[in-house]
Amino acid sequence: MTKSLSRETIIVIKSTAPALQQHGVEITTRMYERLFVDPEIKALFDLAAQKSGEQPKRLAATILAFAQNADKLDALKPAIERIAARHIATHIRPEHYPAVANALLPAIEDVLGDAVDERVLAAWGEAYWFLAEVLISREKTLYAEAA
Repeated sequence: MTKSLSRETIIVIKSTAPALQQHGVEITTRMYERLFVDPEIKALFDLAAQKSGEQPKRLAATILAFAQNADKLDALKPAIERIAARHIATHIRPEHYPAVANALLPAIEDVLGDAVDERVLAAWGEAYWFLAEVLISREKTLYAEAA
């Protein structure tokens, strides 16, 4: 990963790791509730993994790992590869990423309440789009290789 997050964002994101460790599954469960209002988006997901709780747990673990490693993003390369491969298998496209952002950021605010201020939301917005750009770039390469 050649791009990087701003220093301020790294500090804020890392500071949220304890809250994510405690409330991550609740945040991702709430995010999926918001996301699945759109039936087209919902159809892209493994609903059995949703029902069992596995998908919210996996995403919460990924978000926590991102927060803990915001200053050493190379540690996330194996996870990026796994996520990108899964996205290719489920036909995730760049146009799907805004829907996730529009579900994740409010879910963080819903669950963490007053512990979240504009600075935290702005940092997570920057972090989300940073990671989205990394994934979109990798997925573009994988789609091209598969064609």
